[in-house]
Amino acid sequence: MIERQVEIVTSAGRMDTFVTHPERDGPFPVIFFYMDAPGIREELRDMARRLASVGYVVVLPNLYYRAGTGTTLDQSTVRDEGGPERERMWQLMYSLTNALVMDDTRALFDFIDEQPYARTARIGCVGYCMSGQFVFTAAAEFPDRIAAMASLYGVGLVTDRPDSPHLRADRIAAEMYFGCAEVDSYAPPEVVVELERTLAATSAVFEVERYPGTEHGFAFPKRPVYDKAAAERHWERLFSLFRRCLD
Repeated sequence: MIERQVEIVTSAGRMDTFVTHPERDGPFPVIFFYMDAPGIREELRDMARRLASVGYVVVLPNLYYRAGTGTTLDQSTVRDEGGPERERMWQLMYSLTNALVMDDTRALFDFIDEQPYARTARIGCVGYCMSGQFVFTAAAEFPDRIAAMASLYGVGLVTDRPDSPHLRADRIAAEMYFGCAEVDSYAPPEVVVELERTLAATSAVFEVERYPGTEHGFAFPKRPVYDKAAAERHWERLFSLFRRCLD
Protein backbone atom coordinates (compact mmCIF):
# COMPACT_ATOMS: atom_id res chain seq x y z
CA MET A 1 0.00 0.00 0.00
CA ILE A 2 1.05 3.54 -0.76
CA GLU A 3 0.16 6.36 1.61
CA ARG A 4 1.17 9.96 1.84
CA GLN A 5 0.28 13.15 3.63
CA VAL A 6 -0.29 16.10 1.31
CA GLU A 7 -1.39 19.71 1.69
CA ILE A 8 -4.08 20.72 -0.79
CA VAL A 9 -4.37 24.42 -1.51
CA THR A 10 -7.91 25.76 -1.04
CA SER A 11 -9.44 29.23 -1.09
CA ALA A 12 -9.04 29.27 2.71
CA GLY A 13 -5.57 27.84 3.22
CA ARG A 14 -3.77 24.51 3.08
CA MET A 15 -5.86 21.43 3.84
CA ASP A 16 -3.76 18.58 5.22
CA THR A 17 -4.99 15.37 3.63
CA PHE A 18 -4.20 11.67 3.95
CA VAL A 19 -4.11 9.76 0.66
CA THR A 20 -3.76 6.00 0.32
CA HIS A 21 -4.06 3.49 -2.53
CA PRO A 22 -2.71 0.09 -3.61
CA GLU A 23 0.83 -0.15 -4.88
CA ARG A 24 0.07 -2.12 -8.04
CA ASP A 25 -2.41 -2.32 -10.94
CA GLY A 26 -3.57 1.31 -10.96
CA PRO A 27 -4.97 3.72 -11.78
CA PHE A 28 -7.77 3.25 -9.28
CA PRO A 29 -11.24 4.74 -8.74
CA VAL A 30 -11.43 7.45 -6.09
CA ILE A 31 -13.33 7.72 -2.81
CA PHE A 32 -13.49 10.93 -0.79
CA PHE A 33 -13.69 10.03 2.92
CA TYR A 34 -15.14 12.83 5.07
CA MET A 35 -14.26 12.72 8.76
CA ASP A 36 -16.58 12.75 11.76
CA ALA A 37 -16.62 15.38 14.52
CA PRO A 38 -13.65 14.07 16.61
CA GLY A 39 -11.48 14.71 13.56
CA ILE A 40 -8.46 13.09 11.98
CA ARG A 41 -6.94 10.21 13.93
CA GLU A 42 -5.39 6.81 13.31
CA GLU A 43 -8.79 5.12 13.60
CA LEU A 44 -9.96 6.99 10.49
CA ARG A 45 -6.72 6.42 8.64
CA ASP A 46 -7.09 2.68 9.29
CA MET A 47 -10.62 2.79 7.87
CA ALA A 48 -9.30 4.63 4.80
CA ARG A 49 -6.64 1.95 4.41
CA ARG A 50 -9.27 -0.78 4.52
CA LEU A 51 -11.18 0.85 1.67
CA ALA A 52 -7.98 1.40 -0.29
CA SER A 53 -6.87 -2.20 0.14
CA VAL A 54 -9.69 -3.45 -2.10
CA GLY A 55 -8.67 -1.21 -4.99
CA TYR A 56 -9.39 2.48 -4.41
CA VAL A 57 -7.63 5.78 -3.96
CA VAL A 58 -8.99 7.09 -0.68
CA VAL A 59 -8.66 10.79 0.11
CA LEU A 60 -9.22 11.79 3.76
CA PRO A 61 -9.06 15.58 4.25
CA ASN A 62 -8.76 17.38 7.57
CA LEU A 63 -11.86 19.58 7.47
CA TYR A 64 -10.67 21.51 10.52
CA TYR A 65 -7.67 23.00 8.68
CA ARG A 66 -9.18 26.50 8.85
CA ALA A 67 -8.25 26.48 12.54
CA GLY A 68 -4.68 25.72 11.44
CA THR A 69 -3.22 23.13 9.11
CA GLY A 70 -2.82 19.91 11.07
CA THR A 71 -5.48 20.74 13.67
CA THR A 72 -6.46 17.63 15.65
CA LEU A 73 -8.25 16.87 18.89
CA ASP A 74 -6.99 14.99 21.92
CA GLN A 75 -8.76 11.66 21.47
CA SER A 76 -8.13 10.69 25.10
CA THR A 77 -10.38 13.48 26.42
CA VAL A 78 -12.60 14.52 23.50
CA ARG A 79 -15.48 12.36 24.77
CA ASP A 80 -15.42 13.83 28.28
CA GLU A 81 -18.79 15.56 28.55
CA GLY A 82 -18.32 19.20 29.48
CA GLY A 83 -14.56 19.01 29.18
CA PRO A 84 -12.51 21.61 27.29
CA GLU A 85 -11.61 19.31 24.42
CA ARG A 86 -15.24 18.31 24.00
CA GLU A 87 -16.21 21.97 23.84
CA ARG A 88 -13.43 22.61 21.33
CA MET A 89 -14.80 19.79 19.18
CA TRP A 90 -18.25 21.39 19.11
CA GLN A 91 -16.74 24.76 18.20
CA LEU A 92 -14.79 23.25 15.33
CA MET A 93 -17.74 21.23 14.12
CA TYR A 94 -20.12 24.21 14.15
CA SER A 95 -17.55 26.32 12.29
CA LEU A 96 -18.18 24.17 9.22
CA THR A 97 -21.02 24.67 6.77
CA ASN A 98 -22.15 22.80 3.71
CA ALA A 99 -20.93 25.69 1.56
CA LEU A 100 -17.45 25.67 3.09
CA VAL A 101 -17.07 21.93 2.68
CA MET A 102 -18.22 22.19 -0.94
CA ASP A 103 -15.39 24.67 -1.51
CA ASP A 104 -13.04 22.11 0.00
CA THR A 105 -14.51 19.42 -2.22
CA ARG A 106 -13.75 21.49 -5.32
CA ALA A 107 -10.14 21.59 -4.17
CA LEU A 108 -10.20 17.80 -3.75
CA PHE A 109 -11.39 17.42 -7.34
CA ASP A 110 -8.66 19.77 -8.59
CA PHE A 111 -6.05 17.77 -6.71
CA ILE A 112 -7.16 14.28 -7.62
CA ASP A 113 -7.71 15.10 -11.29
CA GLU A 114 -3.97 15.70 -11.58
CA GLN A 115 -2.87 12.42 -10.00
CA PRO A 116 -1.72 9.65 -12.41
CA TYR A 117 -2.73 6.90 -9.99
CA ALA A 118 -6.39 8.06 -9.92
CA ARG A 119 -9.25 7.20 -12.26
CA THR A 120 -11.65 10.09 -11.77
CA ALA A 121 -14.54 9.72 -14.21
CA ARG A 122 -16.80 8.42 -11.41
CA ILE A 123 -16.01 9.32 -7.82
CA GLY A 124 -17.47 7.96 -4.59
CA CYS A 125 -17.80 9.58 -1.20
CA VAL A 126 -18.48 8.37 2.31
CA GLY A 127 -19.22 10.36 5.44
CA TYR A 128 -19.80 9.49 9.08
CA CYS A 129 -21.74 11.43 11.71
CA MET A 130 -21.33 15.17 11.02
CA SER A 131 -20.23 14.47 7.46
CA GLY A 132 -23.40 12.68 6.42
CA GLN A 133 -24.77 16.09 5.47
CA PHE A 134 -21.59 16.90 3.57
CA VAL A 135 -21.63 13.83 1.32
CA PHE A 136 -25.38 14.27 0.75
CA THR A 137 -24.76 17.89 -0.24
CA ALA A 138 -21.79 16.97 -2.43
CA ALA A 139 -23.86 14.45 -4.37
CA ALA A 140 -26.29 17.25 -5.26
CA GLU A 141 -23.60 19.88 -5.86
CA PHE A 142 -21.51 17.67 -8.17
CA PRO A 143 -23.95 15.28 -9.86
CA ASP A 144 -21.68 14.94 -12.89
CA ARG A 145 -18.73 13.76 -10.76
CA ILE A 146 -20.11 11.79 -7.82
CA ALA A 147 -21.52 8.40 -8.76
CA ALA A 148 -21.85 6.81 -5.31
CA MET A 149 -22.53 8.28 -1.89
CA ALA A 150 -22.70 6.65 1.54
CA SER A 151 -23.74 8.22 4.83
CA LEU A 152 -23.31 6.31 8.09
CA TYR A 153 -25.36 7.60 11.03
CA GLY A 154 -25.23 10.95 9.28
CA VAL A 155 -26.56 14.07 10.97
CA GLY A 156 -28.03 17.19 9.39
CA LEU A 157 -29.60 15.24 6.53
CA VAL A 158 -33.04 16.79 7.01
CA THR A 159 -33.22 20.15 8.77
CA ASP A 160 -35.21 23.38 8.62
CA ARG A 161 -32.19 25.32 7.36
CA PRO A 162 -32.19 26.66 3.79
CA ASP A 163 -29.05 24.63 3.03
CA SER A 164 -30.52 21.32 4.21
CA PRO A 165 -29.26 18.69 1.76
CA HIS A 166 -32.63 16.98 1.42
CA LEU A 167 -33.98 20.06 -0.36
CA ARG A 168 -31.79 19.30 -3.39
CA ALA A 169 -32.18 15.54 -3.43
CA ASP A 170 -33.82 15.66 -6.84
CA ARG A 171 -30.52 16.88 -8.35
CA ILE A 172 -28.62 13.76 -7.34
CA ALA A 173 -27.48 11.26 -9.95
CA ALA A 174 -25.40 9.11 -7.58
CA GLU A 175 -26.59 5.87 -6.04
CA MET A 176 -27.03 6.57 -2.33
CA TYR A 177 -26.76 4.45 0.79
CA PHE A 178 -27.79 5.59 4.26
CA GLY A 179 -26.86 3.35 7.20
CA CYS A 180 -28.73 4.39 10.35
CA ALA A 181 -28.31 3.37 13.98
CA GLU A 182 -31.41 2.17 15.81
CA VAL A 183 -30.64 4.41 18.80
CA ASP A 184 -29.40 7.80 17.69
CA SER A 185 -30.30 11.07 19.39
CA TYR A 186 -28.43 12.96 16.65
CA ALA A 187 -30.51 11.38 13.88
CA PRO A 188 -33.75 10.20 15.52
CA PRO A 189 -36.24 7.87 13.82
CA GLU A 190 -38.55 10.65 12.64
CA VAL A 191 -35.67 12.22 10.69
CA VAL A 192 -34.92 8.90 9.01
CA VAL A 193 -38.59 8.54 8.06
CA GLU A 194 -38.61 12.03 6.55
CA LEU A 195 -35.41 11.24 4.65
CA GLU A 196 -37.03 8.15 3.15
CA ARG A 197 -40.14 10.11 2.22
CA THR A 198 -38.09 12.81 0.51
CA LEU A 199 -35.97 10.37 -1.46
CA ALA A 200 -38.98 8.29 -2.50
CA ALA A 201 -40.43 11.38 -4.18
CA THR A 202 -37.40 11.62 -6.48
CA SER A 203 -36.03 9.31 -9.17
CA ALA A 204 -32.94 8.62 -7.08
CA VAL A 205 -31.52 5.14 -6.55
CA PHE A 206 -31.12 4.79 -2.80
CA GLU A 207 -31.27 2.53 0.23
CA VAL A 208 -31.97 3.53 3.80
CA GLU A 209 -30.97 0.69 6.12
CA ARG A 210 -31.51 0.55 9.86
CA TYR A 211 -29.05 -1.43 11.97
CA PRO A 212 -30.95 -3.12 14.82
CA GLY A 213 -29.49 -2.91 18.29
CA THR A 214 -26.90 -0.28 17.38
CA GLU A 215 -26.09 3.19 18.63
CA HIS A 216 -24.61 6.27 16.96
CA GLY A 217 -20.96 5.53 16.12
CA PHE A 218 -21.29 1.75 15.85
CA ALA A 219 -18.78 1.39 12.99
CA PHE A 220 -15.83 2.99 14.81
CA PRO A 221 -13.68 0.30 16.45
CA LYS A 222 -12.40 2.61 19.19
CA ARG A 223 -15.84 3.67 20.40
CA PRO A 224 -17.55 2.05 23.39
CA VAL A 225 -20.63 1.57 21.16
CA TYR A 226 -18.68 -0.36 18.52
CA ASP A 227 -20.72 -3.26 17.18
CA LYS A 228 -18.51 -5.66 15.24
CA ALA A 229 -21.28 -7.43 13.35
CA ALA A 230 -22.91 -4.17 12.31
CA ALA A 231 -19.55 -2.63 11.41
CA GLU A 232 -18.71 -5.57 9.18
CA ARG A 233 -22.12 -5.30 7.53
CA HIS A 234 -21.43 -1.63 6.80
CA TRP A 235 -18.14 -2.59 5.13
CA GLU A 236 -19.98 -5.13 2.99
CA ARG A 237 -22.46 -2.45 1.95
CA LEU A 238 -19.71 0.05 1.11
CA PHE A 239 -17.70 -2.45 -0.93
CA SER A 240 -20.81 -3.48 -2.86
CA LEU A 241 -21.89 0.10 -3.54
CA PHE A 242 -18.52 1.28 -4.76
CA ARG A 243 -17.94 -1.86 -6.83
CA ARG A 244 -21.26 -1.34 -8.64
CA CYS A 245 -20.80 2.35 -9.25
CA LEU A 246 -17.08 3.02 -9.60
CA ASP A 247 -15.29 -0.06 -10.91
